[in-house]
Amino acid sequence: MKALGVEDGSFDPRDLKRRGKTILCCTLMENLRFEDVRLRLIEVDGLDATEKLIDMAKTLETADVIMLGGITFAGFNLVDPVEVYGQFKVPIIVVTRDKPDNQSVLEALKKHFADWSIRYEVFRRLADISPVYELKPSPKENPVYVEVVGMAVEEAFEVLKKTTIRGRMPEPIRLANSIAKAASRLTCS
Repeated sequence: MKALGVEDGSFDPRDLKRRGKTILCCTLMENLRFEDVRLRLIEVDGLDATEKLIDMAKTLETADVIMLGGITFAGFNLVDPVEVYGQFKVPIIVVTRDKPDNQSVLEALKKHFADWSIRYEVFRRLADISPVYELKPSPKENPVYVEVVGMAVEEAFEVLKKTTIRGRMPEPIRLANSIAKAASRLTCS
């Protein structure tokens, strides 16, 4: 099975000099073996993460599943899982450590963004397709929260169990996170 993992790099919101961009990383893994990586700069609080993800995914071998480490990247720069699914017809699994709270997100968006309704539409569309599911990768771990587009939740759980070998996050997301954080320290400093 080929899985594409997506995560973002770090940024310091207090550092106005460097606040503009961070890394979005896609890692391609086949049966837990690293195959390829793509990196793009995305705007902090921008609206280019979906476009950049689609651009990167087009340059990689076709994946069987795309795993997102949430839908918010670089602050509130959103990846729209419904749009990505529509582009590739590949199932999308959104995995987060914290339970999504769309009401708090809505309040934050209204407070900080004039275009809050455009951004919130991504959350609403995903919520219309998938409830939030809780999954414990192992008895010793805290749960992760999962939303799914284009795949039965039972199948998504099996994919996550097969790809989670250390901690709570599946390897494609964990690896993308490690690469993005390291690259952002180098390129965004």
